[in-house]
Amino acid sequence: MSITGRGLRYWLPYYLWQKLLPKEKPDQNKPIHLFVCVVDHFEPFNGPVDYATALKRVKTWQKEYPRFADRHRDADGKPIQHTWFYPPHLDHSLLPYIVELCQAGYGDIEMHLHHNHMKPFPDTSETLRNKILQCIDDYGKYGIFCQPDGKSRFAFIHGDWSLDNSGGDHLCGVNDELTILRECGCYADFTFPCLCKSQPAMVNRIYYAVDDASKPKSYNFGILINVGGEQVKDSLMIVQGILGLRYDKYKKIKFAIDYSDLDCDDPPTPGRVDFWMRNSIAVKGRPNWRFIKLHTHAGREIRFDANFGKTADQAFGYLEQKYNDGEKYMLHYVTSRQMYNYIKAIESDGSISMKNAADFIIQPYQYDI
Repeated sequence: MSITGRGLRYWLPYYLWQKLLPKEKPDQNKPIHLFVCVVDHFEPFNGPVDYATALKRVKTWQKEYPRFADRHRDADGKPIQHTWFYPPHLDHSLLPYIVELCQAGYGDIEMHLHHNHMKPFPDTSETLRNKILQCIDDYGKYGIFCQPDGKSRFAFIHGDWSLDNSGGDHLCGVNDELTILRECGCYADFTFPCLCKSQPAMVNRIYYAVDDASKPKSYNFGILINVGGEQVKDSLMIVQGILGLRYDKYKKIKFAIDYSDLDCDDPPTPGRVDFWMRNSIAVKGRPNWRFIKLHTHAGREIRFDANFGKTADQAFGYLEQKYNDGEKYMLHYVTSRQMYNYIKAIESDGSISMKNAADFIIQPYQYDI
């Protein structure tokens, strides 16, 4: 594998340097609270396929996911959560099926946007802002993003990973995207990790990124979040999943690159679960609260097994058996919204109770169909 393959040159140097730094050790007299979140770049029309196939995919999710989720409970008895980042350019008539899952307590819906600067309809800062606001308006008809105060807040994943024009004009084209997102009500970005040039150099960190409208990829480095801190002015929170090198005896070079994906080519296994736990991300000052953000592209049948099939059953069953004993470990299944709230609860001063932290800042969406 070359240094240019899998985006290694963009993240490997920082990753190796980071391994040399001392780690903040958890208090052995207190349990480790493990927050696990699955974010889905959910595209049921991927293929591309016709409407009938996309509808069948969504209905399969509606039928099968509750059966799977009800078998997998956390320390609070809550089923495993899923966050469907649904692209606004897809047919909105499929949204009600996912809204029903959210109403039943199985997850949330967030924003997943593809856009570019290519002809015949090149995106500018203004057109991007309009697309985001239109998505907020359209999704708001189902109560998605809606807060009790009448405002809208949302999490974001960029299509093709190209946040802030990091993949080039053909995949984005807007250098001030972080500013536009923040001004439109985005509370955090959940795009990364990835294995291309869009990957931040600052891996395995949760941090604030400040936009520089004169250049792309302003999030490459940022300011780490810590207990008792406060949000950096005019910044956007970047919530990453785990990216790293994992031993794999089946590989010729004896290691694999793990980037927290639930994929058919690298399905979740007990070994990967242990890797995620060992490399779980903590906010400075609260080492006993650990975050694992997994991602997937589960709109296609080929990904169903890794998300709610036999393979997922075995992996998440192992997670619950080993890392939810109520003494050493306590497992919490969360949506992207709830993960953000737990991070903000840590940042505030660390005194927010576990019970109140899940809805600390961003309240549950007002789902309605």
